Amino acid sequence: MDNQLKQIDKRHFLNYSILIPYLILSIIGLIMVYSTTSAVQIRAGRSAERSFVTQAAFWGVSLIGIFIIYRMRLSFLRRARVVNVAILVEILLLIASRFFTPVNGAYGWISFGAFTMQPAEYLKLIIVWFLAYKFSAIQKDISIYDYQALTKGRWIPNRVNDWRLVSLILLLLVASLPDLGNATIIALTILIMVSVSGVGHRWFSVILGAVVGISTIVLGSISILGVKVVERIPVFGYVAKRFEAFYNPFVNQTSSGLQLSHSYYAMSNGGWFGRGLGNSVEKNGYLPEAHTDFAFSITIEELGLIGASLILAILFFLILRIIIVGIRARNPFNAMMALGVAGMLLIQTFVNIGGISGLIPATGVTFPFISQGGSSLLIISIAIGFVLNIDANEKRDQLQRELEFGHRVG
Repeated sequence: MDNQLKQIDKRHFLNYSILIPYLILSIIGLIMVYSTTSAVQIRAGRSAERSFVTQAAFWGVSLIGIFIIYRMRLSFLRRARVVNVAILVEILLLIASRFFTPVNGAYGWISFGAFTMQPAEYLKLIIVWFLAYKFSAIQKDISIYDYQALTKGRWIPNRVNDWRLVSLILLLLVASLPDLGNATIIALTILIMVSVSGVGHRWFSVILGAVVGISTIVLGSISILGVKVVERIPVFGYVAKRFEAFYNPFVNQTSSGLQLSHSYYAMSNGGWFGRGLGNSVEKNGYLPEAHTDFAFSITIEELGLIGASLILAILFFLILRIIIVGIRARNPFNAMMALGVAGMLLIQTFVNIGGISGLIPATGVTFPFISQGGSSLLIISIAIGFVLNIDANEKRDQLQRELEFGHRVG
């Protein structure tokens, strides 16, 4: 039986329904990065391919990362020392980012020459890993005590390594940069991890209701009191402009409403079939951040609603396949890791689309694969590598159980 398993290489368990959509989205993303950045680079007197080459280099590193992660043993991820080191390094990187030059009024980037990294991007996956490790270790307690197993009967943490305290510290570090977009994604990812930890399904309804209720109260209060209230908050004063644009982007199209109003123009210009690849008008100095936060607006302008819908369909298919891996996984850690990755991608997609369409205030969150950003592409690729590894290990374990059953029957 063992010899039979050894003869089957791990590559035979590779999930192509995840790998192929990832490759397609990555290639489309590289094309759109070139399209959205070439004009900016030329105006700056640089090579039109500069951003494209950088993004392609990150993708090359990402492919190597996927190969390495796919071959590694998952037991490595469940070692307490490894998890704790990852959390400590992330905290140090977030603190260090405060000492580098801010971008658009916010810190969060660490730069060494041409190399730039954004620690908050890596935290999205690290928080999934950390909580999957924590929650999978207490599955028996959760099955008996439900949510009380997560809190140890205490609403206020009394230990340094309590998952609530660690998560809060990381979340506050990101929010203080200030990076409310990534802080929002991380906070919602934490809520998803709690929901899939094994607690009763009623807690998902409670969490969802709390998120909707708090969001409604906050947005309603700002609408009644005015955005001037937000401006008085020392750290988040710059957010006032985003709320002002959210309520009416056409009131002040030269400042607070500049991005959102031109995002509308870009999507309107695209129509059903788009103006054609590379033919966007708005990316030529009209729409700021056309290559990052609002890259999908330019995608709609150039490829049209139909082309953009096809990209979304591939992305949602990829997320669905990851969810299926999580649902089918029998190992609690594997299941939570896969579901956490799917939740992370889904949240980032909806937050970006909500921001560029005016459904929610703009958050500065990039669109998966399409927006320029080496850190974002790298962390998504690493996450995909983990999911492929998880799926392969689950299939191998399933095959081993079937062989053992057949051996006993025989």
